[in-house]
Amino acid sequence: MTRTRYRWFVVFLLFAITGVNYIDRAAISYAIPAIQRDLGLSPADTGTILGAFGLGYALTTLLGGFAVDRYGARIVLTIAAILWSLSIGTTALAGGFVVLYAARVLLGVSEGPNFPALTGAVSRWLSPHERATALANALFAVPLALAVGGPIVTQLLGWLDWRLTFAALFVLSAAWVPLWYFLFRDDPADSRFVDASELAHIRTRDPSITAAPHATLKSWPEPGVLRTLLTNRTLLANYWAFFVFGYFLFFFMTWLPSYLERKYGLNLQTVGLFTVLPWLSAAVLLWLFGRWSDYLLKTTGRLRVARSWLIAGSQLVAALAVIPVALTDNLTVAIAGITVAVAASMGANAAYYAVNVDIVPHRAATALGIMDFAFAIAGFLAPAITGWVLNLRGSFADGFLLMTALALSSVLVVLLFHHPDRDRESPAPKA
Repeated sequence: MTRTRYRWFVVFLLFAITGVNYIDRAAISYAIPAIQRDLGLSPADTGTILGAFGLGYALTTLLGGFAVDRYGARIVLTIAAILWSLSIGTTALAGGFVVLYAARVLLGVSEGPNFPALTGAVSRWLSPHERATALANALFAVPLALAVGGPIVTQLLGWLDWRLTFAALFVLSAAWVPLWYFLFRDDPADSRFVDASELAHIRTRDPSITAAPHATLKSWPEPGVLRTLLTNRTLLANYWAFFVFGYFLFFFMTWLPSYLERKYGLNLQTVGLFTVLPWLSAAVLLWLFGRWSDYLLKTTGRLRVARSWLIAGSQLVAALAVIPVALTDNLTVAIAGITVAVAASMGANAAYYAVNVDIVPHRAATALGIMDFAFAIAGFLAPAITGWVLNLRGSFADGFLLMTALALSSVLVVLLFHHPDRDRESPAPKA
């Protein structure tokens, strides 16, 4: 008999909530001009509100990793999705800076555990040679949501006002919760949809692949494990490179619509269309690179080739692509450079995630929480620094050049210190 393939339905559930996650967090970048006018916000206020998400996110993405490893992805992600649905509803009711700022902090707080939960679920449901592919399939939702989210949100804003738009997003977020709670289990062995053949496949260990095996462990991380997560050279390099990726992502996610409106005079609907190409290109490249990463691992048996080189190469291309954007006044050149930068910076996203599972599978969610903490700091700094620069100089050029410098630094760090084959931990001890 053909074995079940329920693990890929689990990946689809993760894909779906990640897409909702990013539509929710990015919607404000399209609504902010109307919100700014209605609530009388200054550019500095706007930058502070756009960066508020990162503050809440930084707190719970770190704690979320601990919680997922202790309690499992099922209950943690259920509670998180309920809370961020409420935060979106609160945004629709905001009457001033304070409430809007609090709603954005709450959105960050509640969305923080999403990616640790995603990583924890993949570490338990996928075998080593399928991890990057599964992560790419789930993370594909990020650029796809940003690609289709622009036209969808701008159309909603055109048909409705911004308050009703956020009310509609509240309903979308809340609808996913019962699906996850009733159809997912932390251990595939506990799912009635998984047969013995699929379970054996999930727990297969391929001796030719230098990646750590499947592991299930529900407990708080020990001090020695935390020390490893904070001193392992490959993980530290991975954290820094992911911070840089986060800076790119949050810059483009929060300020790209305003950049196109300010620099080139595009209206809201046109901005929504112009943001499709960069994010759609990123979606395609992320999906392809995820599969390519697993292919390289299978053919070479080396994580350095399959993960590190992909990360360094994509960051180098992103660094170079941003330079002409900073220097041009031509819309075509700007869109081309932005498209390449967005796609390249996001292309190796599955590899960043896979490194945590490869090196410490028994604490993958905690490692991801630390990595995502760096990402969250970038989520605060990118919009806030950009808003500050705009207040001082009225130009985006300095922001683009800073991104180039950051990306080049991450290339150097990865080439020097990112050696997952050498730094991989031994399998977890039995509980």
